[in-house]
Amino acid sequence: MGAMKSKRFKKTPQVLLMGLDSAGKSTLLYMQQRGVVMETSPTVGFNVATIQLDKKNSLSVWDVGGQGTMRPNWKYYLEGCKVLVFVVDSTDRTRMGEAQKALKKILTDEHLKGVPLMVLANKKDLPNSMTIREVSTLLELDSYTDRKWEIQACSALKGLGLQQAFTSIAKLMHKA
Repeated sequence: MGAMKSKRFKKTPQVLLMGLDSAGKSTLLYMQQRGVVMETSPTVGFNVATIQLDKKNSLSVWDVGGQGTMRPNWKYYLEGCKVLVFVVDSTDRTRMGEAQKALKKILTDEHLKGVPLMVLANKKDLPNSMTIREVSTLLELDSYTDRKWEIQACSALKGLGLQQAFTSIAKLMHKA
């Protein structure tokens, strides 16, 4: 009996999905989980979904609301986080400074010390999207020398690059 119990409660590794409002976090999560585009409205609080990577591995992904009023609450979700996934809208140049500050602030939290970072430059299907090099520069990713980080482009709406992104997230977690 005891053995069965412990297996059932094996904690699924936690991945946090953060970023500014309208970056496409919820769309991305539902697309990866269900393969469909869901109508989303700004997330108040959070959504949780289990993403099956393969037969053996799954991730518990917490998509936390990104509106300005919600961001002070981000810190309450950080404990036990194995990878931070920071989603940015790669078409929204005007808010990259805001995204950079939000990311920098969250990464200074002690719970995220050494936790790998995956930046997803979303909305790459749109013609005016920035390259990952541009996004990387604007987010000052090169300054994060104390952790492993990666950046990939994706399109939540089209489902492009999501499988690859979550596979990379799992790999980052095992390296950490």
